[in-house]
Amino acid sequence: MPKIFSALVVILLTVTLQACGPYSFTGADINYSTTKTVQVNYFQNNAPIVEPGIARDFTQKLQDLLLNQTSLDLVNSNGDLVYEGEITQFYIAPITATSTSTAAQNRLTIAVNVRFYNTKEPLKDFEQPFSFYYDYDGQTQLTGSKLDAAVDIIFERLTQDIFNKSLANW
Repeated sequence: MPKIFSALVVILLTVTLQACGPYSFTGADINYSTTKTVQVNYFQNNAPIVEPGIARDFTQKLQDLLLNQTSLDLVNSNGDLVYEGEITQFYIAPITATSTSTAAQNRLTIAVNVRFYNTKEPLKDFEQPFSFYYDYDGQTQLTGSKLDAAVDIIFERLTQDIFNKSLANW
């Protein structure tokens, strides 16, 4: 009887462990046996309104996210995964009005166009625009640290959306 019980436990554990494939806590679907490096090219700011420094900040934010959520090495050329693109929109527009025809609320919108190349699995390549926004009170001037905080919130969402599209297959 103990031999049957032991054999049953071994079989049950084997079946259970085989059902549990590799799991990533970040949701990344990367074959690390073939994919070792990531390259993030500088994202030029081609928006009609140019806010100084956001191209550098966005590129850095995307690099940081990829380094923090994957085990890939960042390289300057010949990456297994390559991200490139440009910032295409940076604008502020009123979204609600008061009875006196002034803006009650404004929206800062930033859009980027991303080209992703997976040299190991070319079927996963894509080119796609991503955009996100930040709403704020119409009486507030979005400058200095307030602008930095708004851009940071937008970049956090944009980079996560890009990560999800390229590596999490969402």
